[in-house]
Amino acid sequence: MILFPAIDLKDGQCVRLKLGDMDQATVYNPDPAAQAKAFEDQGFEWLHVVDLNGAFAGESVNGSAVDAILKATKNPVQLGGGIRTIAHIENWLSRGLSRVILGTVAVREPALVIEACRLFPGKVAVGIDAKGGKVAVEGWAEASELGVIELAKKFEGAGVAAIIYTDIDRDGILAGINWASTLELAGAVSIPVIASGGLASIEDIHRMLEPDARKLEGAISGRALYDGRIDPKEALALIAAAKQDAAR
Repeated sequence: MILFPAIDLKDGQCVRLKLGDMDQATVYNPDPAAQAKAFEDQGFEWLHVVDLNGAFAGESVNGSAVDAILKATKNPVQLGGGIRTIAHIENWLSRGLSRVILGTVAVREPALVIEACRLFPGKVAVGIDAKGGKVAVEGWAEASELGVIELAKKFEGAGVAAIIYTDIDRDGILAGINWASTLELAGAVSIPVIASGGLASIEDIHRMLEPDARKLEGAISGRALYDGRIDPKEALALIAAAKQDAAR
């Protein structure tokens, strides 16, 4: 079980959005690289980064900030937002990313995702962002008619490293993870699922360590970490203890 701290990039700064609205952005750190290093120093083992501008533009916009993050931390980094082509993927992996996250292109061109998994085994994740149970694309600005599980099943057996599932209706408002839909997805596919959107408190950490949630690869935390609602030391200690128990 992994707790992924999130760095969302808007105009070169580390921000958090409310309900995916670019006009409701709170700047938490003008130096994303320093934030990445701080997360590493706190004991986190992975980093989740999203290029918010890139998600709308369909290409990398905050590339220099991502490069600075990669130089600042030894932790593996996964990146989403505006990665739409094989060339984009190859470029980012060559720059030091451990994993790319494909969102909009997974809806528009699922064959490209499957080909990317073949070319870059273990390096490709799929981001499924849902609003009202339907998949949203283009930085959450557009809704599709595609169901979450329907999309996820397109990639069974393709070699997708993980599915990052975000409930947009809970993102950035500290309402708690949508455990019902997240665990339903995790039970419907063999691909590891990472929960995202709404993680609010240490109670959510306890919840993700319950037996029925241990099928998850982990969860992403943003605002709750920045606002101090979750103490990193306490959360990571809980996860470490659960791993020790599972190994016995």
